[in-house]
Amino acid sequence: MPEISSERQMQDKETIVHMKAACALAARVLENAGKLVKDGDIINIDVTVYLNGFHGDTSKTFFCGEVDEAAKRLVKVTEECMLRGISACKHGVSFKKIGRRISEHAERHGFGVVEQFVGHGVGRVFHSQPIIYHQRNNMPGQMVEGQTFTIEPILTMGGSSIECDMWEDGWTAVTTDGSLAAQFEHTILITRTGAEILTKC
Repeated sequence: MPEISSERQMQDKETIVHMKAACALAARVLENAGKLVKDGDIINIDVTVYLNGFHGDTSKTFFCGEVDEAAKRLVKVTEECMLRGISACKHGVSFKKIGRRISEHAERHGFGVVEQFVGHGVGRVFHSQPIIYHQRNNMPGQMVEGQTFTIEPILTMGGSSIECDMWEDGWTAVTTDGSLAAQFEHTILITRTGAEILTKC
C-alpha cells in the first residue's frame, strides 16, 4: 500500500474546476496509451496527471490484438465492478458499500478481488484518506459531499488466488500464481445525490 496522507481531499467550487481539468487530461492520456505490447495480451495502464496543483488518476485495461474469451470476460467484469462500486456512492453512504458491491459482482462471475491494493483520496495530495477497500470489509466512515477519491478494483482469473508480487521498480505488480488480472480506475467527486466521474472523456 502506498504512503497515505491523513489529509482529506475536500473540494470547493474553485478547486473542483482544477480537479476536473487534471482528471480530464489524465483520461485523454489514457485513451491514447493502450497501443503497445503483443497480440493476445491484456495490459493495464495507470495514468496520473499533476496539473495546476491537482492530481487526476485513472487506469484502464486494454486488449492487445486478438484476446481469448476468458480474458475478454475478465476485463468486462472488472470494469462492471468499478462502475457498480461508483454507483453505490453518494453523500452519507458508508465506504464499505463499495467493497460489498464489487465483491458480489466479481464472485458471481468466479473472479477474485485483489485485497492489497486500494483506492484513495486524491486532489492536491496524490494518496490520502479515505482508503477505499474493494473487497467486503467492516471499515468505518461515510462519504461526504465534496470528497474526491479513486475506485480501482483489480480482479484475477485465479478466483480465490488474489496474491500479488511487486517487481523491483516498486510499481509493477503481477499475480503470484501467474493468472491474468485486470484493473479499471476512475477518480470521482461525491455529490449530495451520487458521484460524478471526473476521469471520463
